[in-house]
Amino acid sequence: MTDLALEHKFVEGDPSAPVLLLLHGTGGGPDDLVGLAGELHPGASLLAPAGPVSEHGAARWFRRLREGVFDTEDVVFRANQLADFVQEARARYGLQDRRLVALGFSNGANIAAATVLLRPDALTEAMLFAAMSPVPDPPAHDLRGTRVFLSNGERDPMAPLTSTGQYVEFLRERSAEITEHRHAGGHQITLDGVAAAKAWLVV
Repeated sequence: MTDLALEHKFVEGDPSAPVLLLLHGTGGGPDDLVGLAGELHPGASLLAPAGPVSEHGAARWFRRLREGVFDTEDVVFRANQLADFVQEARARYGLQDRRLVALGFSNGANIAAATVLLRPDALTEAMLFAAMSPVPDPPAHDLRGTRVFLSNGERDPMAPLTSTGQYVEFLRERSAEITEHRHAGGHQITLDGVAAAKAWLVV
C-alpha cells in the first residue's frame, strides 16, 4: 500500500489481539520482524511500514551524520511522520479502538523511542531491541500510561548502555513505565530477550 504517509504492509489478525507496529533496522524492510512478531503474539495484526530514508541504498528511519550520531532535526521530523502514519493507518484499517504496540530493532527501535517521547498521542507502548537515546532534549510530555520494554546488550558498541540509560531517565522523568532487560551479547535480539518481551506484552 502506498497511499498513506509511508509504504507499508498490513496483515489483519485476531481483532482481540494487539496490533504490532513492525519497525525494521537499517537496510531491512517490512517483512524483517514478521517472524519475531509471530513469536511474541501469534494472533496479532501486523502494520509494517518501510523506512523512508535511504543511506547508500539501505532503508532507514532517519538520517545520521555518522555511526551513532543522529541528525536530530530529521529524527524529530521522521518521528512525526511515523506518528501521522500510525493515526492514518488506524483510521484506514479500523484500528482506532485496538491496542497498538511498536516492535523495533536498532534503527527501528530508535524511531519508536523518539515517537514515544515526541508523540504520545500516537504511540504509548513499545518493545525496543538495541535502542539508544534518540533526541537530546525531548519535550516534557506527561507519559503516564506509556509502557516501554527495552532489551539491550552489555557489549553493544552501536547502542551503548550510557545512551540507553539516558533514554530510560527521560522516560522516568515523564512518569512512563519502563521494563529493562539486559543480556551479555552485542547488537542483537536474544532468545531470553524475546521471552522477556513476550511476558511484558501479555500484561
